[in-house]
Amino acid sequence: MAFNPNDIGLKNGNLFGFPVSEEEADVHVIPVCFDATASFGKGASSGPQGILEASTQLDFYSHHKKNAWQTKIWMSPISEELLQVNEDLSQKSKEYFEFLESGGELSESPSFRLFVDQVTKAQEHIQEGLKNRVSKLVKSGKNFIVLGGEHSVPLGAIEAISEIYADFGILQIDAHADLRDSYEGFSQSHASIMSNALKLNSLSKLVQVGVRDLCEEEADRIRFDQRIDTYYDWNISRSKYTGGNWDLISDDIIRRLPQNVYVSFDIDGLKPELCPNTGTPVPGGLEFNEALYLLEKLKKSGKNIIGVDLCEVNGEQADSIDSNVGARILWELSLLF
Repeated sequence: MAFNPNDIGLKNGNLFGFPVSEEEADVHVIPVCFDATASFGKGASSGPQGILEASTQLDFYSHHKKNAWQTKIWMSPISEELLQVNEDLSQKSKEYFEFLESGGELSESPSFRLFVDQVTKAQEHIQEGLKNRVSKLVKSGKNFIVLGGEHSVPLGAIEAISEIYADFGILQIDAHADLRDSYEGFSQSHASIMSNALKLNSLSKLVQVGVRDLCEEEADRIRFDQRIDTYYDWNISRSKYTGGNWDLISDDIIRRLPQNVYVSFDIDGLKPELCPNTGTPVPGGLEFNEALYLLEKLKKSGKNIIGVDLCEVNGEQADSIDSNVGARILWELSLLF
């Protein structure tokens, strides 16, 4: 079926309505519908479906890439099995989080220890499957985007990258540092993704942008770990208030990254009015166009983009601002390759 970029979007089941097969695709989007460790707001597990449905409402002209609509991008089918596993675990997680918030100790509850083990095993299964899949894609010359789900899900992809590239960095756009060793008993918590990534020897630099909500443990880690450069949201704002500008800040961010760059985009790095139903929205953050400007400058810098993830989009309503913005960010991320 031919695609007319000037006509109505095609509801053909494909991402953006593009008539691209798995074999033809240069960019493979891998949905991972999991948010069992999310303790505040749920809904990230529905992100891939919401984005898929909203994606055909976009127009595909790009001011920085000619014939962008010819991008060969394809999203693999959403796993109904994983959705059911996540639903079962999430039903129990509500009770577990209420137990912790009321002062309960995990060590004193055999049933909740069993639950944590079940979540960990599910995450390890996701991690191993994603690692194998990404490794095959990269070695075959394909690009990939992991589409969450909560921010814990890309770990397997980052591990695959670490075994292929001897040196790489991560550009993390996020409201949170995600540097806790573990959180709420989960070693693969959404709040621990970057702590887990930093265990990989080939990760030489983590550059965080937009962080504005973190704990003392994370602040100390940032202060003393020379691999981490954090552009706190309050410092970005202070610079702009006192004569600085986003162009120079973006240049400095990109300068700190090595040649091979993995981009990890948590939607809550944006202003909360752009993602009001994300799991843990935080006041402040990047404007939509500030994020796009940074990505565009990264592309023009000549850095080698080796992988991408987009996480924490609430897709429960495909016609919501969350799904709409998520689809637009996904589109821009696909143009990085």
